[in-house]
Amino acid sequence: MKHDFFIAGRWRNKEEVLAVTKLVRDAGFSAYCFLENDYSETFDALGLSPDAMEAENTEKLALDHPLIEAIFEKDMAGQRASERFLLVLPAGIAGHIEAGAAYGMQKRCYAVGPVEKTETLYRIFDQIF
Repeated sequence: MKHDFFIAGRWRNKEEVLAVTKLVRDAGFSAYCFLENDYSETFDALGLSPDAMEAENTEKLALDHPLIEAIFEKDMAGQRASERFLLVLPAGIAGHIEAGAAYGMQKRCYAVGPVEKTETLYRIFDQIF
């Protein structure tokens, strides 16, 4: 499925990420948001509860854990299928890596939210709101 925007951000900032996702959709655009992914089949196959998705739990898993692999594959597929990238700040390392990936895929990149400090690589963003 194609999307107008891939929306990235910090799991711990999920209320703001969901609010931005809603604003984008209310403006008439389609959006992929990582917070909306369904991992129920992965949970069932691995015998995990949905609590496994909480940041404090996923950060303890090995990089090659099947849940981490499933999250990575879904997010990268969503990013490839999106025309533009939008990072909700403040964001963590993963969100910033996703921004770099989007820039490398030659997607228009945007950010929204407070900029804590100047980062030279924030030049990849076409605009920061």
